[in-house]
Amino acid sequence: MDVARRTVVRVETKAHLGPDAQVDDKHLIIGPVRPELTDPFLVLSEDWFSSPGFEWHPHRGVETVTMVVDGVLEHGDSTGNAGALSTGDVQWMTAGNGIIHRELAFRDERAHTLQLWVNLPGERRLTSARYQDLLAAQRPVAEHDGVRIDLIAGEADGLTGPAVNEWPIHGAIVTLEPRRRHNHVLPGRDRAFLYVLDGSVTIAGHTVRAGSTAWSDPVPGAAVSSIVLETGDGDTPSVVMTYSGAPIGEPVAFGGPFVMNSQAEIDQAFRDFHSGKFGDIPRQARLRYS
Repeated sequence: MDVARRTVVRVETKAHLGPDAQVDDKHLIIGPVRPELTDPFLVLSEDWFSSPGFEWHPHRGVETVTMVVDGVLEHGDSTGNAGALSTGDVQWMTAGNGIIHRELAFRDERAHTLQLWVNLPGERRLTSARYQDLLAAQRPVAEHDGVRIDLIAGEADGLTGPAVNEWPIHGAIVTLEPRRRHNHVLPGRDRAFLYVLDGSVTIAGHTVRAGSTAWSDPVPGAAVSSIVLETGDGDTPSVVMTYSGAPIGEPVAFGGPFVMNSQAEIDQAFRDFHSGKFGDIPRQARLRYS
């Protein structure tokens, strides 16, 4: 099978937004400015929080994917899920027709997270809400020649990630030792982004350092494609978070925590939430600790 070679169309550096009423600090990695250029991905934010964090709030029409970079994230939602996630763990939440949840730092100490919003096609926006814990210790991992692929969603190296999603997505954390080269294989139809968490990686010939993102557009007519990741000399590994998915190609309307196809649907989402159609705001107590 022919494997098409991918290119990088642009490299972007995250924007520092600073603290606000919920977080101690925030960076915006993907902004909801030109969704046609990032489709099917809408937002990627990096947050550091202790107290208050993100108290009860609704979502509709998207899937949110949250990775704990450091600290412990306490969560709960209106479908009865509650728990705590540690470094490397991922939660994949399908907001669908409506969910109410909260994300707090356990013990109000500290949580450092990356949260990605994945768009949904109009026909799947109002699917039933669903929550998944994708624990780091339980995810499949492929290792070879100084390259480690921690698989979250989709397929790689004969493995399948645990995430169940409404729109086909490939997601992985790729760790490369110094002086390594890796061809990361993705469906040709997908748009991909590769965000460097640590170190420096040459991606399809472009040097991308920690805090920056390389974007690769779909490869027309290719069933399978690959993008080259290379590391130079150094003493520590480089780490890349990569996600890809086929563009949906539909209109996108943003309304706070809701994403729909039109403003009329956003207005309806607010009416449904305020009339109680998302259910009552949960009365879950904070997680106990000694």
